Amino acid sequence: MTMTSNQPSVVDQGAFTVRRTIWIAAPIEKVWSAVTEPAHISRWFGRAAFEGTGVGARGTLTWEDRGAVPLRIEAIDAPRTISYRWSNDDALGQPPEQVDDEHSTVFTFTLEAAPDGTQLTVVEIGFETTSDPGANLESHRRGWDEELDELIALLKASS
Repeated sequence: MTMTSNQPSVVDQGAFTVRRTIWIAAPIEKVWSAVTEPAHISRWFGRAAFEGTGVGARGTLTWEDRGAVPLRIEAIDAPRTISYRWSNDDALGQPPEQVDDEHSTVFTFTLEAAPDGTQLTVVEIGFETTSDPGANLESHRRGWDEELDELIALLKASS
């Protein structure tokens, strides 16, 4: 695991959200590619595949230890924000085939220019609709710590 000076993810139990803000030593354009392009996402997050681009595009994220998690692009304001909806309810075991709008969460990446790099904030909302909100909040908090640390290491290595 890569150690950084970035703070870990924070859970807001009352709002059913997970949030993490990190600093990355890379320009916004490079970070934007890393969070929006399947080939780049696949290098740090999960193996990403999309059918199409833009709002409404559907895809999957696949990890070795679980099936393909369905996701859909909900909003884009390039190169500042992108939101994805996914059905990634850990309590269900295998993820569903399609995004379940009633039982899913939305995570949004927001990018801002920062001295010598980019500030990236991820906020994931909607845990109150999952089968076990408390367990899923904690699982995703840990997940964002691991995955975003991988993103930091990847972009640091390629700069």
